[in-house]
Amino acid sequence: MSDSIQDITLGEAANRFLAGLSAEERGQIQSEVYKFVRWYGWGRLLSSLSAPEIANYAERLSLSDTEYMKKLELVRAFLAYTKKEGLSQNSLATHLKAKKGKTKLQSIPKQGWRESTSLTQKGYSKLAADIEVLKNRRSQAIKEMSKAAADKDFRENAPLQAAKEERDHLEGRIRGLEEILKAAVIIKEKEEGEPTPRVNLGDRIVLRDLASGEELHYMIVGAREVDPAKGKISNVSPIGKAVIGQAQGKVVEVVVPAGKLRYQIDKIEH
Repeated sequence: MSDSIQDITLGEAANRFLAGLSAEERGQIQSEVYKFVRWYGWGRLLSSLSAPEIANYAERLSLSDTEYMKKLELVRAFLAYTKKEGLSQNSLATHLKAKKGKTKLQSIPKQGWRESTSLTQKGYSKLAADIEVLKNRRSQAIKEMSKAAADKDFRENAPLQAAKEERDHLEGRIRGLEEILKAAVIIKEKEEGEPTPRVNLGDRIVLRDLASGEELHYMIVGAREVDPAKGKISNVSPIGKAVIGQAQGKVVEVVVPAGKLRYQIDKIEH
C-alpha cells in the first residue's frame, strides 16, 4: 500500500465514496456517513481505526435510538468501499455488527420487583390497546387448540402443537405489557401554547448541528416508547441526557471519540 493511501483521512475517504454515488444515493447516505466521520474526527487516519472501535459504533447507534439496522447498513457500505478500493487493508465493515440482544424485547422483571417506566398518556393507551388485541389473538389460539384436540392422535398433532406455542407466546407478551402498565408513571402532557422553558419528557425538539447545520427532530420519551422511525428517542440516550433540563437556544455537547459534537436547541414544542 502506498504512503498516500496509508495517510488518507476519514474525511477524504468519505468524500471519495460519496463522489461515486448518484445524487439520489448520496442524499440517502451522506448524512449518516458524515456522522460516522465526525464521531472519530475528519482528520483521523483511516488506517488507525481499530476493529474494537468499529464494533463499538454499533453500540453508539443503539444508545442514540436511531434507526439501528438501517444506519448500520449505510455505514457498513462506506466501510466496505474503503476495502474494495484499497483505501484500507482491513475489512472494517465486518466488525460493524448489531449488538446481541439489541433487537430483543427486554425481559420481564422478576416477581416482586418492577422497573418504573415513564409513559405519555398516549403511550399508556396504546399499550392498553395492544393488550386487548393480544388477548383476542389468544382467544383465537385457544379455539384452534380445542379444534385440533378433537383429533385423538396426539403423537403427531402438528396443528395442536402450533396452537399451544402461539398461545404461550401471546400469554408471555400479555404478561410483559401488563407489568409495564402496572409500573408506569404517566408523564403530564403540556397544553398547547403553554411555555416550555426547558426540555422535559414528552417534548418535541429541533436541534441544529453546529458543525454541519443539519437539523435533527426528536421527541424525548421514556425507554419503553422509543420509536426511531418517528424520531422518538430515550431520555437516557446520549442526546437525551444532554438536552433534558436545557432551555431553548442553549448549546449542548455530546461526548464522542473525536471530542464533542455541539448542538443548539432551536425549538421546544409539545
